[in-house]
Amino acid sequence: MKNIAQEEWRKLLAEDKDAVIIDVRTREEFESGYLKNAQLIDIMQPQSFMDAVKKLDKNKNYYMYCRSGNRSGQSCQILDSQGFKNTYNLQGGMLEWNGEIER
Repeated sequence: MKNIAQEEWRKLLAEDKDAVIIDVRTREEFESGYLKNAQLIDIMQPQSFMDAVKKLDKNKNYYMYCRSGNRSGQSCQILDSQGFKNTYNLQGGMLEWNGEIER
């Protein structure tokens, strides 16, 4: 896992053809606004989270975010423990995000 700031997040995503963006917040949080191309996998639903993780391609690069960066950090650690090679945690999460938000 690598903790990255917004600037690096944007730069890496722009250059990464294997990028997958995952929002690990709740459905309610997700529906209030999310990052472009993000898919929701709620870490607060442990069984469905793990079921979804098992279906992910371990060769892709996973960009995880949540409200503040805590849950996404935990999510990165879980993916790392499952053999994923490249996980990135957005520092500060949505609280500090100053870019566009989809609704």
